Amino acid sequence: MKPELNSPELARFWERLAGAPQRVLMLDYDGTLAPFRVERDHAFPYPGVREALDRILAGRTSRLVLVSGRWTKDLIPLLGLRELPEIWGCHGLERLFPDGRYEIAPMDERSVQALAEADHWAEAQGWGERCEAKPGSIALHWRGLAPAEQEALSRQFREAWAVRGPASGLELHDFDGGLELRAPGRNKGDAVETILAEAGPEAAAAYLGDDLTDEDAFGAIRGRGLSVLVREQWRETAAELWLRPPGELVEWLNQWARGCAGRV
Repeated sequence: MKPELNSPELARFWERLAGAPQRVLMLDYDGTLAPFRVERDHAFPYPGVREALDRILAGRTSRLVLVSGRWTKDLIPLLGLRELPEIWGCHGLERLFPDGRYEIAPMDERSVQALAEADHWAEAQGWGERCEAKPGSIALHWRGLAPAEQEALSRQFREAWAVRGPASGLELHDFDGGLELRAPGRNKGDAVETILAEAGPEAAAAYLGDDLTDEDAFGAIRGRGLSVLVREQWRETAAELWLRPPGELVEWLNQWARGCAGRV
């Protein structure tokens, strides 16, 4: 069943937001705040998103956090915001604070070695130009290929990895536009759990995301905040609300800013 945009539950959420002692807004980036692009370094935010986020940051009444599968260093140039928000990169493996402090979760030596070997293996298979190596994972991108080519590449990768993958300890995950080999132990849900624990039980919180990788975050926030699917096309999800970008998304972000100012 598709979540309704104008549901009574959403109206109650806006009322709670206005009076909450703490407010936490967590946002995925690609596919949520910005459209997908074949050239990933050109995936800039939808029109109106930067202005809405700048307004939220300037209000000083919300903790704004980006939770992305991207490497933080690759995400920062795309944002174009007046201030740097808190960023959790690589599915929660990295944490960059607004003041520039940086943390990265430790990985065991087996995972580090397995990722290095997987990188060399993908290169030997001829997929190197489509592979993105980053802390904790290697992503195979096929955006821009014809559907038949995408299907063929997916099948070839899965079949080849099935032979060598189990011994590596790496996990294979689907995402919108490719496949990702990831070291076990961290996902976006873990980041959300940490953020919510820091904010406390009285905080009004929301998480907005689009991809299968955001389902862990939707599960983590359930019962403690609002989960929002942001996609042009509906898909089955654990999220409680569905927004179509960019119009509904930008209006929702602006409503958050108004709610934090006490104007619901």
